[in-house]
Amino acid sequence: MFLTRDDALALADRLRSLSAADSCVIHVEGEEAQSLRFAGGGVTTNVATAHVKTRIESHVGGRVGSVSVGGLDREALARAVARSEEIARLLPADPEFLSPLGAQAYSESARYDEATGALDLAFLAEASARVVAEGTARGVNMFGCAAGGRRFSALASSAGLFAYDRESFVDLSTTARHKSDGWSGWAGARHFSVAQLDPADIGRRAALKAARDEEPLDLEPGRYTVILEPTAVGELAQWLMWMLRARPADEGRSFFSRAGGGTKLGEALFSADFSLRSDPRDPIAPEAPFGEEGLAQEARLWVDKGVLKTLARPRYWAQKSGAEAIPAAHNFTVAGGATSLEEMIRGVRRGILVTRFWYTNMVEPRSLLLTGLTRDGNFLIENGAVVAPVRNMRFNENLHGAFSRIAAIGASERVKTEMGGAAISAPPMLIEGFEFSSKSSGI
Repeated sequence: MFLTRDDALALADRLRSLSAADSCVIHVEGEEAQSLRFAGGGVTTNVATAHVKTRIESHVGGRVGSVSVGGLDREALARAVARSEEIARLLPADPEFLSPLGAQAYSESARYDEATGALDLAFLAEASARVVAEGTARGVNMFGCAAGGRRFSALASSAGLFAYDRESFVDLSTTARHKSDGWSGWAGARHFSVAQLDPADIGRRAALKAARDEEPLDLEPGRYTVILEPTAVGELAQWLMWMLRARPADEGRSFFSRAGGGTKLGEALFSADFSLRSDPRDPIAPEAPFGEEGLAQEARLWVDKGVLKTLARPRYWAQKSGAEAIPAAHNFTVAGGATSLEEMIRGVRRGILVTRFWYTNMVEPRSLLLTGLTRDGNFLIENGAVVAPVRNMRFNENLHGAFSRIAAIGASERVKTEMGGAAISAPPMLIEGFEFSSKSSGI
């Protein structure tokens, strides 16, 4: 279910008027979306969903009670307000409680496109057909999903805060399987504006990867020169962004903790070619206008030419440490360079081209050690040319090391990762000495 700004404000005002707590915070979010899955040249499933969820957080004497409700039933919502206050009175005081923010100034959201928010099933079917046609032309089987819709989120407090954001999205991805069923390729995209979506290009890129007829190779684990396509870089960078937190760094629990106390802010930790930024007005990957607790999002450099510039800091920790409160960013850009993917390939004597990663997980936050699998498109490069597919492998690599050994970097572009719907812009990268720890030969 999609609420306009006025509808969300009216709901928040009604719930705030029912509150008998010292203070309260109202979170409302909802979505209208439809999706279509395809395989074997035809549609297999289509689903339409609409939902809205409201969470009421009541504060009584520094104690916090919270209740969530699906739907917009007035009586159910009124009961939730009362119940959240009952829960708060039963709980011990939260030593980190801060009164909610009052009114804030926010940037205008740059994440909504009317045409995209109105996409219908016919468009998804047509886009899927164009993907399938690219596979048919190259003799490979295509499987995938197309989705589109719109969502909103609103945040209000009894102190006068009201924040609202809306987002439209169109999402299309496909896995292409070689006719022997022994190899695969993948391509996908997610955009706020349907004008940016090119279904035929997505189908073509996946099909070309799967259509190669060389026998796939099982390479031995070890350290390799790798060329990571933008989606793979985006996956790694997303983990790094999640780790950029001030509290664990201040408390000595993070890679960004300095030995003997303090943090590594201001230190060169990565390659001078590596920069990470977020901005609500970014043309490719705009951040939401507000973040945790209703803090306004601003344009920020998190890493600038390898130097750590910013760590996210919620209000409580900002007050305790005497520093600025900074909301975490979920949408971001990895700055690009001038080397094309083709130029990178031509410059590699022996290495691996990686399409994307899968099942990535943080093993050790203090070293930024990440593990995961390659998926749907690895290729051996020899003497400046792609010569054969490579079966999948597991990697164990720390993000500090990976982003410190960048030998070349290309143009940044919007990518689709497997970890949620974040808007990420990332470039292809040539990285030396990337560690693959074991084989994982299934496709």
